[in-house]
Amino acid sequence: MILKFSIRNIWRQRSRALAVLATVALGISALMIYHGFNAGIMNQYRDNTIRARFGHGQVNTKGYRDQIWDRPWERWIDPSSPFVEELKQRPEVEFVFPRISFYALLNNGEKTLSGAGEGVDGISESQFFTTLNVIEGKILSDEEDGIILGKGLAEALKVKVGDRVTVLANTNAGSLNAIDVYVTGIFFAGMKNFDDTFFRIQLSKAQELLDTDKVETIALGLKNLEDWPIIESWVAANKNFEATPFNVLDKVYYQNSVDFLQAQFGFIFIVIVVIVVLGIFNTVSTIIQERKGEIGNLRANGDSHNEVMTLLLTESLLLGFAGATIGIVLSYLCNWTLLSQGIQMPPGPGITRQFTTFVELQASFIPVCYLIGIFSSVIGTAMAGKRILKLPITELLRG
Repeated sequence: MILKFSIRNIWRQRSRALAVLATVALGISALMIYHGFNAGIMNQYRDNTIRARFGHGQVNTKGYRDQIWDRPWERWIDPSSPFVEELKQRPEVEFVFPRISFYALLNNGEKTLSGAGEGVDGISESQFFTTLNVIEGKILSDEEDGIILGKGLAEALKVKVGDRVTVLANTNAGSLNAIDVYVTGIFFAGMKNFDDTFFRIQLSKAQELLDTDKVETIALGLKNLEDWPIIESWVAANKNFEATPFNVLDKVYYQNSVDFLQAQFGFIFIVIVVIVVLGIFNTVSTIIQERKGEIGNLRANGDSHNEVMTLLLTESLLLGFAGATIGIVLSYLCNWTLLSQGIQMPPGPGITRQFTTFVELQASFIPVCYLIGIFSSVIGTAMAGKRILKLPITELLRG
């Protein structure tokens, strides 16, 4: 019966109901979009870190990353070992990327510069590492004599796609060795130190240059990010190896940036929630004040305080639920239309180039939106209604 009367009252006072619905809907829509905006930036940072450099994590021999070794190649990994073969067969693993990192000199025939190189399996890595932002040429793939350079390094060497570069480095035995390669592509990751020093060549060329048949590390591309703890535990069970996740490998660019943004967004999110709650509360309270005459008639006809309050709270619950629903639908409509092309963002912490981020609305946040909408509406009604119901019936009837 209360529900029936509540629906009738809402329909009878459509203008007031629309005011509450609009306030709740706009507030919830703003919260939903802002939360999705935060999620979009965080996920883009994460995907760039995974899909440009580190994969989901990497495997090294036990303790390799903890200190500097005089002869590090003695602690490198045999890519044909039983452990690596078992790792490739793990159901969670989609890609296995053997790698070697090294420092070298790069010569274009006129000048020589130092750089931080990486030998990779170009064919397999080109299928996974898709966000390196190659601005000229293409990502290293099946080019046996190819090299891909950071933008700053390429500009310093004054080379372009197709130019020859000589890479010089010391072999593991200490002798100087050199290989000739050709520029396949130039990338612009937006991280100055990375763009100014980094280059990649084929793993086979790096092994030839360093005179080794081993690899320093094995990066992993998993089928699902959530599978990393399983792989980490499996690797930890082998006392000779250890696994490190991407957020630890890239603490400066990724983890520190995400920690900073999460703290910033968390504060702004609280401010927005407070503004939304106060806005809904103010609208509901004002409407309850305007209904003094109606409440006086109910009291004069014999309805108790509890009965009137129950009626008001039921109405507010229905309006809060409906307003939250409209707000959620509105947020999705805005994301599919006005925000479909993404939002152009200035360079964020740790990077030097602009990027486009997309609002990624999170279904898991929908229950929170409902709670905020309903809670604000109900609490606003309860506090205003309690104050009104304390007034004498004669004063209520005067409106």
